[in-house]
This record gives sequence, structure tokens and C-alpha cells, in this order.
Amino acid sequence: MDNVWDTVLAFAKDITGDVGDKLLVDFGQVQGDVKADGSLVTRCDRWADETLRLAIQQQFPDHGVLSEEVEHIFPATDWCWIIDPIDGTTNFTRGIPVWGISLGLLYRGVPVFGYVAMPPLGQDFYGYWPGESGLEMPTGAYCNGRPMHPSDAAPGQNQFFSLCARSTHLLANPFPCKIRMLGSAAYNLLIVGAGWAIGAVEATPKIWDIAAVWAIVQAAGATWVALDDQVIFPLVVGQNYGDRPYPTLVTAQGHWVETFRPLVQGVAKP
Repeated sequence: MDNVWDTVLAFAKDITGDVGDKLLVDFGQVQGDVKADGSLVTRCDRWADETLRLAIQQQFPDHGVLSEEVEHIFPATDWCWIIDPIDGTTNFTRGIPVWGISLGLLYRGVPVFGYVAMPPLGQDFYGYWPGESGLEMPTGAYCNGRPMHPSDAAPGQNQFFSLCARSTHLLANPFPCKIRMLGSAAYNLLIVGAGWAIGAVEATPKIWDIAAVWAIVQAAGATWVALDDQVIFPLVVGQNYGDRPYPTLVTAQGHWVETFRPLVQGVAKP
């Protein structure tokens, strides 16, 4: 079974490396179009989406694929990859080096493996999270091949908490940490799992923003909270996931949820 996961990891590393190299050539050199949800899309997003989908279909022909730019219907396959070809497209178009390529592998609708490459930063994150899947597989989370773990620090003005663009209104009230806003949903949440921030909130991430990260940050030992109290996984066969947001809080330690949740709960719309 380990050989299977070695193959999965090698594939994710190789394909995101190839796609990342090409995207770095166009980084900061393209303009985006505005989509219905207000986010940007570029020809690079579309090219990367297609390249990743075709590579998965060739390497894993029995696996399904759900991607940001093309296919939003969850397929009737035991295994499915969820793709975000460029997480942080606005940063990508503006020449800001915080954007990445995200691949989540789901088994029966639940992420069990995630891989996020951040090409301009020279960082990659991956994690194995078997949960209740019953799969024989590795466990743990890694940044650049080294095990990563969340911080055990208490909230304070020398600790970071990450907001998203749609949660800045939270700053109307005093906040117990220094605030960061990085422009990449995946990276905002990953830095909690990596131990660099003690919490993060994303108000409106889509399923391709969180599928890979859900596995990685929990494998690292961080705590994931759905702020709308809805069950995220397993995904449902035949359902369209193109428009549904997943307001999310991630904390480094579970006991900090009750500190941060009252401060960020307002990002979850009824």
C-alpha cells in the first residue's frame, strides 16, 4: 500500500512542479477576467486546469476530477481529485509571490491526501489524513519534506492570525493577535498547520480552495471548524459544488476555538 501512496505523492510533486515552472514564466504578466463570484480567472488558470486534469486522467484513469475552471459536479467514483489550478489568482496577476497549485485526493467523498505547491516561494505542503476511511496509508503532514506541526503558543500580539479579503470587517473589534492577509485561501490556512500562525479564517472559500488543505492541516494536528455548522464531507455524487461557500476557522490548538470563534463567527452568513 505504501507504494501506492509513493506514486500519488510523486505524481502530485511532479505535475505541480511542471505546471508551476510554466506559470512562473507568466507570473505577473497576464490580465484576468472577472467571474460571476467576483474572483479573477486568467488564461493561465484555464491552461493549468486543463493540464492537471489531463495528467490525472492519464495517470489515474479510474479517478474522477472536479476542478475550479471546468467540472463542478462530484462524480460517481471512489477516488476523485479536486483541483485549484491557481489559488491566489489576483496575487498571480499583480506579481505578488503568494499563490499556489492545490490538489486534493478524496476517497468516497472525503479528502485523504492533499498537496499544495507554492512555486514562487519554493514551498510545498502535503499531508495524509485517513480519518475514518479505513484505508491503510501513511499519516502526517510535511512542508518541504519536513514534518510540520501547529504552534502551542497562546494568542498574543506577537502571534499571527490570518484573515481573508471578505473578513476584514472583523477588525472593527479588538483582536488578540497581529493580523495578516495573504491573498491565498490555501496559504492562509496552511500557515496554521505549519506553526507560523495560530489561527486563520476564510469567509467564502469554495471546495477547490479547501479540499487539499482540509487533509493537510488536520494531519498536522490543527483544528478545523465549519463556521456555518454544516457537514462538509463526504461530498455527494451528482451535486454541483460550483457556488457553495465553506466559511472556515482553523486554529493551532483545539482549546483556542472558543477564543476565536466568537470573534470570527460573523463571516458565516445564515
